[in-house]
Amino acid sequence: MSGIICAIRGGPGSQPTMQKAIDLAKETDLTIYFLYVVNLDFMAHTTSSRTHSVYHEMDRMGEFILLVAREKAEGQGVNAEGVVRHGTVREEIIDLAKEIEATYVVLGRPKENEDIDYFTHDMINTFKTEIEKETGATCVFAQDDEK
Repeated sequence: MSGIICAIRGGPGSQPTMQKAIDLAKETDLTIYFLYVVNLDFMAHTTSSRTHSVYHEMDRMGEFILLVAREKAEGQGVNAEGVVRHGTVREEIIDLAKEIEATYVVLGRPKENEDIDYFTHDMINTFKTEIEKETGATCVFAQDDEK
């Protein structure tokens, strides 16, 4: 098995990354594996019943986001799957890349002055190197100016 991994959060910030994965799939005829990662580490100090409820809601939201991504890809003639994982974004991208023997991993670039960014420019470049070393996949960045 091989394919293209594209981790997304949903929303407008994910659009350039999704489109880059779709364009790459058109060029290579590979399946896209859109990945949504649920990470509730920020709720470590709340009650378990509340965490359980949020966990399921985030899972459902991820399924919906992936459905929209798959429909967008399939509407452009590309095969796509959706995968919801639970854990850290770094680990889940690498684990899925190993599992499917990914050929490519598409990453978005952090935007300047973004309130919520999981990676700085230096961190994303380090992560790119880690992915390529640990999985053998080629990392491709979505361009900042893509719409």
